[in-house]
Amino acid sequence: MDTIALLSHTSPTAVVARRSGIAISAQQFLADAAQLGKSLPAGRHVLNICGDRYHFTVGLAASLMTGRVSLLPSTHTPEVIRQLASFAPDAFCLTDEEHCDIDLPRSYYPRDLPAARGPWQVPQIPSAQLAAIVFTSGSTGMPLPYKKTWGRLARCVRDGAPRLGLSDGRSHTLIGTVPPQHMYGFESTVLLALLSGNAFGAERPFYPADICAVLAAVPRPRALVSTPIHLRTLLASGIDLPLIDLIVSATAPLESTLAREVEEKFQTSLVEIYGSTETGQIATRRTGGSAAWRLSPGVRLSVNDGQTFAQGGHVEQLTTLCDVIEITGEDEFLLHGRTADLINVAGKRSSFGYLNAQLNAIPGVVDGVFFLRGQHTAGTTGVVRLAAAVVAPHLSAAALTEQLRQRIDPVFLPRPLLMVERLPRNATGKLPQQALQSLADRHLKAELL
Repeated sequence: MDTIALLSHTSPTAVVARRSGIAISAQQFLADAAQLGKSLPAGRHVLNICGDRYHFTVGLAASLMTGRVSLLPSTHTPEVIRQLASFAPDAFCLTDEEHCDIDLPRSYYPRDLPAARGPWQVPQIPSAQLAAIVFTSGSTGMPLPYKKTWGRLARCVRDGAPRLGLSDGRSHTLIGTVPPQHMYGFESTVLLALLSGNAFGAERPFYPADICAVLAAVPRPRALVSTPIHLRTLLASGIDLPLIDLIVSATAPLESTLAREVEEKFQTSLVEIYGSTETGQIATRRTGGSAAWRLSPGVRLSVNDGQTFAQGGHVEQLTTLCDVIEITGEDEFLLHGRTADLINVAGKRSSFGYLNAQLNAIPGVVDGVFFLRGQHTAGTTGVVRLAAAVVAPHLSAAALTEQLRQRIDPVFLPRPLLMVERLPRNATGKLPQQALQSLADRHLKAELL
């Protein structure tokens, strides 16, 4: 039977994780996972919502070692939990939160686990073993499940490590501002550390000062795994970070100007990852230096009937990509936006990417997004109701509309234009359609009262 080691660390004293700067050895990690595995309920499906990245990873390892499957939805709303319970009736919730309100049977992460004992032996996991079922973010509709085997997951991150410069024989510490439950955070902070001999930080810092403190607590080489939203906030804060050897970005397109500003400000290299829940990461680029993406080993793109497909390498099956892609070489392509990004209003075409760029370029706009109201879909030729939600504390709706009128065709002016305190972004900075619709419904209802 083909197997892949749970850890690529070859020494029991190798550092797998750090919490508050304190190193946790590979031997202790495996002992914690073995002990936790003994205490898990009988169910085969595990909703692992541990907020501490180390607890999450121990839970993942315990699940792999006992043949369980990790369920990884991007949100934990009551409706999503109801869908999970229907999808996997035996599912239980593994949590490190004392007051967890997830409506599933709960298993709490132990407060104390015994010190490591016994011989050093790294578990071998069958490549064909179902390791996780991940769910799309719902940014374009309802979340959908995708099965991930251990072998394909391992190949994905092992192929990606050299592209990121994380296979140079040194132990890098990966600090993530993204949650481990999201596909990007799952691959790039948890699996990448386990399968490439690196370490990860247990914390998930959010604010610039917290990111600075967590980075300062770990030795070099260190890498920051983040998103465009966090990077933009870091730049705006003016904070000076400790020296960072690498910054990784994903979840949304990164502007080349922002990439260059980040590299210059923090004196580092920034690499962007392209991928999806369906495929995992399949390409990288140094955004500040090139617009072209380079595919992961073995992955190839093809076009059929106007759609682009990915296959080969670690991609489980022929998979449709939801982006407008121009193939420029055997392993290179250019990205021109999402297929769901295109919109037709009164016979005129535009894209949400363009409209959002114009909106966010207006002085005084902190954050903003266009979206479709109701059940319409992008690309429709019928009557389309464009809306926008904007964070702009010092602008009125009238002033903002006038600014937009100078930048975009009047047919694309949003109706309604919602002035809000913040956008309902999820933990990775994305804006699920359901959250935007709910936001609009609440604002319009409030206006009628």
